Amino acid sequence: MTHILGLTGGIASGKSTVSQIFKKYNFKIVDADVGARKILDPGTKGLEEVVKIFGEQILLESGYLDRVKLGQIIFNDAKKRNQLDQCLVHHIREWIVSEKNKLIDQNESLIILDIPLLIEAHYENEVDEIMVVAVNEETQLKRLMKRNDFTPEEAKMRIASQIPLSEKIKMADIVIYNEGTIEETEAQVVKWLISKGYYSE
Repeated sequence: MTHILGLTGGIASGKSTVSQIFKKYNFKIVDADVGARKILDPGTKGLEEVVKIFGEQILLESGYLDRVKLGQIIFNDAKKRNQLDQCLVHHIREWIVSEKNKLIDQNESLIILDIPLLIEAHYENEVDEIMVVAVNEETQLKRLMKRNDFTPEEAKMRIASQIPLSEKIKMADIVIYNEGTIEETEAQVVKWLISKGYYSE
């Protein structure tokens, strides 16, 4: 029987770090960020629909999406961000479910669905458990500013575009606290894997 773990968190909370830990232990990941890129490759229905909404200005000369330009447009305009989300939600879900089903067919014991907006986009019914990677608000803000070279205002705007981590924690079956070292975070993941019988030291 395959167990589906939904992995999520907040922006700059360290979800990717935890995803890499699962990869290190050879568990299969369905990464929504990978899917979000694939559904916007040149020639896809997803990119065609996005260009209809935002115009040719969001394309590079190569025909690929100019993600920086699109990001600047949507994060300064909640209405446009919602337009984009509504446009892509179906395509992303289709890709994630398809990838998940391929791995189920391969009889994987544990599949991790790595979805930043798992709760916002209502993927609860696609998973058996939800794991939230969490940090405090101050750490989240500092990490995002450092990672993306954002001003405090830019970072706060990005954080505000998601459900607060404090709310996600309430909906979690498992919380991984990522305030310390990578080793400390990994120890929490391994403890969970052992408790579920997916790993033994």
